Amino acid sequence: MPKYSKATQNVVEEDMHRFKKGTLKSGPGGKGGTVKNPKQAVAIALSEAREKGMKAPEKATSKRAAPKRATAKKAAPKKAAAKRAAPKKAARRMAK
Repeated sequence: MPKYSKATQNVVEEDMHRFKKGTLKSGPGGKGGTVKNPKQAVAIALSEAREKGMKAPEKATSKRAAPKRATAKKAAPKKAAAKRAAPKKAARRMAK
């Protein structure tokens, strides 16, 4: 587990207080809205600490597997055209 500097811990602590008060905003200029997730609050705090040059670990990369390429599917055989429905009774009556 990576260690944080004391200054980084203070930044995280301050941002967690702001998160709990409901004043921590996300996005540039706070335009992303209020932060609702504590993990997001910690991520924002560590990002701020990195910008200030404090000792903080690098961004975590996604551990998800890369999506598999879709294999070419064979075209499904086309269905024969549907036969026309028989004329309606009303049309038959008019024809007589």
